[in-house]
Amino acid sequence: MRLKLHTLACTTVLALGWATGQNAVAADPIKIGVPVGLSGANSVVAPSVVQSAELAVEEINARGGVLGRPLELEVADDGSGAAGAKKAFDSLIYQKKVDVLISMETSAARNAGLPIVTRGKTPFIYTSFYEGRSCNKYLYVDAWVPDQQVAPIVDFFRTTYKAKTYFLIGSDYAFGRGMLQFTRGYIEKTGGKVVGEEYLPMDGSDWTAIVSKLKAAGPDALVTSTAGGAPNVTLTKQLRAAGVKLPYGNLAVDEGTAKSMGPDAEGIYISGSYFTNVDGVKNKEFLAAMQKKFGTGLKTPNDLSVPQYEAVYLYKAAVEKAGSTAADKVVPLLGQVSFEGPRGLIRMNKQRHAPLTMYLGQVQKDGGIKILESFKDVDPGDQCPSLK
Repeated sequence: MRLKLHTLACTTVLALGWATGQNAVAADPIKIGVPVGLSGANSVVAPSVVQSAELAVEEINARGGVLGRPLELEVADDGSGAAGAKKAFDSLIYQKKVDVLISMETSAARNAGLPIVTRGKTPFIYTSFYEGRSCNKYLYVDAWVPDQQVAPIVDFFRTTYKAKTYFLIGSDYAFGRGMLQFTRGYIEKTGGKVVGEEYLPMDGSDWTAIVSKLKAAGPDALVTSTAGGAPNVTLTKQLRAAGVKLPYGNLAVDEGTAKSMGPDAEGIYISGSYFTNVDGVKNKEFLAAMQKKFGTGLKTPNDLSVPQYEAVYLYKAAVEKAGSTAADKVVPLLGQVSFEGPRGLIRMNKQRHAPLTMYLGQVQKDGGIKILESFKDVDPGDQCPSLK
C-alpha cells in the first residue's frame, strides 16, 4: 500500500486502508503529526524523514495497526523555523487533533512548538540530533546530543593530526551555538585552544568574511555546526572554493546531505549514530524495504530519517503497553519501551534520551561514508535530571 501525499494548508499523508489478514477495514485512526521543514533550511533532508515515517506506518498497518486501529500520518511544513512551527504545531494539535508528534526539526522550530505541546498535552518524540538539554513533560528524544557526538571528532583530530588550535563556525541559533559551546568546552578540557568562533544567521548563505577570518587565524582544524541542509552546502562549497584543506569536522551534516554536496563533501569527518553501511540484519532489512517501497525516488536514509522510523515503533510499543493513546498513560511509558531498529536497540531511558552506538566516519569521493571507529552505547549524559 502506498501512502498518498496531498498538499493542503498543511501537507497530509493518509493511511487510507490497512490490512488485517485478508480485508481492509474501517477504524478510527491513531494520528501521528509530523511537523517538518519541507521548506527552508531543512528542505534538503525533510523528504527522507517523511519517507521513513511512511514506511513505518505502512509496515505497522500491514500487521494490524496498533490496538486494532490503523496509524495515519499528518505532515505539516514548519518552514524550518519558529514562525512556521507555531502554525504547524497549532494546526496538528488543535485542528488535526493528532495523538502524538514525531518529528525531525530545527531547534528553533522545536523550541517554538514546545509551549503548544504543553498546552495541548501531546506526547512529542523529537527525532533530530540537537544541542541537548531540551526538557519538557511531554518530550522524549531518540537522537544524539553533543555529549555523545563531539568527542569522537575532537579526539581523532588531536591524536591523528596533533591538532591543538581550532576554528569554530556555526549558524546563529540554538543548535549552532549550543553545539559549539559544548565543543569549545571539550576542546579546552582536553588541552586545545579555540582561536576563532564565528556565526551567520540560519538562512545566511555568504560565508566569505568568515572564511577570510578562518584563513587569517591559521588553526590546525575546523569544526562547524550549521542548520542541517542548505547551510552545510553553501559553507562547504565556499570553503573548498577558498582552498581550505584543514581537517574538517562537521557536527551537522547527515549522509543524505553529504551525497547531495558532491565532491565538495569529500574528506569531511562526521560523527553520528547511523550510516547506511552500518552492519546488521535490521539495517539491511530496513534498507531493502525502503528501496522496495520508493525505488528510484528513495532519498538516502540518514541520521535524521532513521530515528524517525524507529520513533514510530517506539510510540507503538508505548501505546500497546499502556493499552491506550491517552497522553497521561503513554508519556510515562515512552522511557520504558524499546525497539530493535536499523541503529540497534533504542530505549529512551536516560532522562528521556537514549544511549546510542556512535560512529566516526569520513565522507568519501562518491558521497558514501567510511566508518573509522565505533563507540558502543554512549551515554547521553546529564540532560533532564528534574524530569522523571
